[in-house]
Parts: sequence; structure tokens; C-alpha cells
Amino acid sequence: MVEKKNVLIYPIILHPEDKGYSVEIPDVAGGIWTQGEDMKDAVIMAEDAIGIALADQNEFPEPSELTDIESKTDEIKILVTVDIEEYRRNNPKTIRKNVTVPEYLVKLGKENGINFSQVLTEALKNKLDI
Repeated sequence: MVEKKNVLIYPIILHPEDKGYSVEIPDVAGGIWTQGEDMKDAVIMAEDAIGIALADQNEFPEPSELTDIESKTDEIKILVTVDIEEYRRNNPKTIRKNVTVPEYLVKLGKENGINFSQVLTEALKNKLDI
């Protein structure tokens, strides 16, 4: 089996409501909550909440064992996965960064219609193997 280096797996608890589920994610950011209109929506919302909470981090909280999580009879405990690198690629947050490059490269780049932000982003991804 091929192991993906940035796949996170966390337990969640689905709490049935009159309509849909509230979702508890106990191991992320001290415990966070979301909700979904049905089970599928609840799981998708949990994955998104984990991605939002952890996208800017490089170290991730340890997940609890599913068997160690207490729940009531009507609550559902499951594991969800989030590929944090894929999440970052699909939900990019950009920031402005001031860089210094030789003047002749700026001139040549402009003359050739180079998108400097795109080139820097591609070079960083290549350098970081992502």
C-alpha cells in the first residue's frame, strides 16, 4: 500500500438532530463543531472544517483512537480523511510577498509576458516537492 505523507485521519462524532447532524471533531483546535443536512453532507463538512483549521499548520494534532472516544447510543463515531496538501491546492489563500530580483530579469520577464507570481509559486512547489 502506498502511504501518502500528508493524509490526516481524525475521528468525528455525528450527533443526530431533528434534521441532519451536528458534527464534533474532538482532536482539532481543542474541539470544533460543524453540521450537515444528512450524513454525507456532515462528513464533507467535517473534512472541510479540518482542512480550514489545519491548512496553515505544518504539525498536526495526534488523532484519538476511535475506541477511546465516548459517545451515546444514538451517536455515530467514524473516521474521516483529509489530504491536507490537496486541500491547500484546492483552497489556496494567497498573500502578497515583496521579492528582490535582478532588474534585467524583470525587464525580460515583462517583455515576454511572464507572470512573476505564477513562476515563483511553481518554483517553490518544485523546490518543496509538493
